[in-house]
Formats: sequence, C-alpha cells, structure tokens
Amino acid sequence: MKVYLDNNATTIVDPHVFAEMEPFFVQKYGNPNSLHAFAGETHPHIKTAMEKIYAGIRANREDSVVITSCATESNNWVLKSIYFEYILTGRKNHIIISEVEHPSIIATAKFIESLGCKVTYLPINAEGLIEAQSVRDAITDKTAIVSVMWANNETGAIFPVQEIGEICKEYNVLFHTDAVQAIGKIPVSVQEFNVDYLTFSAHKFHGPKGVGALYMKKGKELTPLLHGGSQMGGYRSGTLNVPGIIGMGKAIEQAIDALDFEMSEIRELRDNFEDALLEIPDTFVVTPRKYRTPNTTLISFRGIEGESMLWDLNRAGIGASTGSACASEDLEANSVMEAIGADEDLAHTAIRFSLSRYTTQEELDYTLEVVKKAVKRLREISSSYAYTPSGHQSGLTAH
Repeated sequence: MKVYLDNNATTIVDPHVFAEMEPFFVQKYGNPNSLHAFAGETHPHIKTAMEKIYAGIRANREDSVVITSCATESNNWVLKSIYFEYILTGRKNHIIISEVEHPSIIATAKFIESLGCKVTYLPINAEGLIEAQSVRDAITDKTAIVSVMWANNETGAIFPVQEIGEICKEYNVLFHTDAVQAIGKIPVSVQEFNVDYLTFSAHKFHGPKGVGALYMKKGKELTPLLHGGSQMGGYRSGTLNVPGIIGMGKAIEQAIDALDFEMSEIRELRDNFEDALLEIPDTFVVTPRKYRTPNTTLISFRGIEGESMLWDLNRAGIGASTGSACASEDLEANSVMEAIGADEDLAHTAIRFSLSRYTTQEELDYTLEVVKKAVKRLREISSSYAYTPSGHQSGLTAH
C-alpha cells in the first residue's frame, strides 16, 4: 500500500482542478495580453478564476490580488518591498517576525537585516504558539511591518492573527500573514481580520504547483518585485500562467466548499490516529489540538531519530516528513522542537503526519501498524533510548 501523509508539503491536484486546467495547455493557449481572438478565448476564464480567488479569502473587489509563482515569491515581495519603501528611505528601521516562520520569510528577513534593518524574532511559548502580547511588546515607533504566519507548517499551530492584526492597527503598523497552511483547513477572511498583506500557494489545497498569490489591501499596494510589463495591473510583470490561475481558482473554490468536511471528518481521522500513536510509550505531540489545524500531527518518539523513522516509513510506502535535516556531518534538530524548549534528544525525533481530504481510515490503520513495528525495531537498536517517565515535557502532550 502507498500512503501519502505529507500534505503540508504539497497535495495531489484534485481531478476536477486538472480537468478545468487541461484545455488551457493545448486548446485555449493564447497569451491573454495579446489583442487577437486567441487571447480573447482566455479572458473570461481568467476573470472567473480571479473571482473565485477573491471569494476564497473574502477579499473586496477594490483590494488587489496579484498572481505570483508561489508563496515564497509573495513573501519575498512583501518584505523586500517594505525594505525599499520604508527601511532604505529612513522612514522606519525595524520589522517583526516569529522565529518559526517559513524559510522564505526568515531568510528574507536575515537578508534585509544584513542591509541594516533591525529584526525582532518573536519566540513561541511552550505550546508552540505566538502570544499576541509579545507583538505589542516588540513594536516601536520605527516598526514598519509585522509578519506572522496564520498557521505553522510543522505543528499546525494556529497563531492569533486576529489579535495581532488589531495590535498592528492600533500602532499603525503594517501586518502580513503567510496563510499557506491555513487556506482549505480553517476559515480565512481578510475582511474580518485586519490583514494588509496575505500570501498563499495553490499546491497546498489541491491546486497546481507553480502558482500562488499576494493579497494587498486597498491603499497598501507594494513596489513591484518584477518590472517589465503591464500584467496584473503593473504589479507583477510576466506572461500570465493561465492554466495555473484557472487551476488555483477551481482549487480554492473546492477547498472552501470542503471546509466543513476538513474541520469535522478529517479532524476526527487525525484525532483518532493521534490517540493511537500516543498509546505507544514515550511519545509526545506538540501543541494542543484546539489550537491546531485539523489535519496535522507533529509527534516525537523518544530514542528514535526522525530520519530513521522516515526510512522505515518510506520502505513501507508511507510518505511523511521530519523537520530535521541530515547533512554530511550535521544533524539539525527540528526548529519548532528547539523553540519550545524540548531537550536535545527529543528535538531530533519529530515526525509530521499531515492529512488531506483524500486520506482514508484504511491508510491510517496501515500507517499505525508500520509505525508500531518501526518504533519497536528502532528502539531495540538505539544506543540512546531508555524509558523515561512521561508527562513532564514542557509544551508536549505525552503518553
């Protein structure tokens, strides 16, 4: 059996999404910026797809949603534009992000930090959550923007973006949220929350890879990252990815339609699977369920390195992930595990299982049996594992 449980990394393209996209590769292939009839064939479909995208995040028509290649591009765009408009000009000199943002935010922040910008990296608490008060405490009169993700890719932790947005509004500071892991899992509305910029990628909610978007509130438009054309209202030059736009529109429409299913049936599948995993002695889960997206479990098995577990899972046809990275001589611990204060041994043991609306009970039952066998095998050969009474790990739900 093959089981895919790495849906926070990417998702299968929904067959209905693929069917919607397919005509725009061969049959309706005109460049929408040309003036002839071939281009005209694509215009109505792009318009419809954009309407679906606006509706998917509940954006107003006067706001701007600009198509990009992915959320990484969008995230780079936000921070680099803020640098050009605020930091380089001397208007501001400070930005705030969390210490567990996606690498496209952290690496960009470090880049502009090397150019003279001051960056505050907000910590997460023992439960893997950002505390809104830490944003208030970090803001100064020189703060240009706060960038905090809506939901964390490793733990599924949902951050208090509504409270953070209100704090930013109170202090007249711009607010950006990376919503990659939120759309299609929990309700997302830029109307209800004070969000100036929001970024996402289609392939996280059963759309195609290579297409994403940047939402900009009216009056908060950014300096373009790419120049050289009039596409997307002049905000993002380059020939439009027509099949990608069509696919993203269909995918976000279906993701919103399936939201109740995700928040009930998928949550129940995840919870039951997690309960069964926690019956294995000396296992720990990060972040309480009520603060997590309904599809994600980050679980540690004491005494077992994440890469070793992945090896056994992969041999059994199961796709999961670990936040640690094995290089030639270095083994980096999961950054979230380190941030919550897990001990060094436990920080290397995290495995992430992320479900989708295509995940079945049969697949999870099979995975559970494989995990149990892997834990038994790996602990028997572990030089570091010794049973430790559980329940005393800060921020971790243990059995």
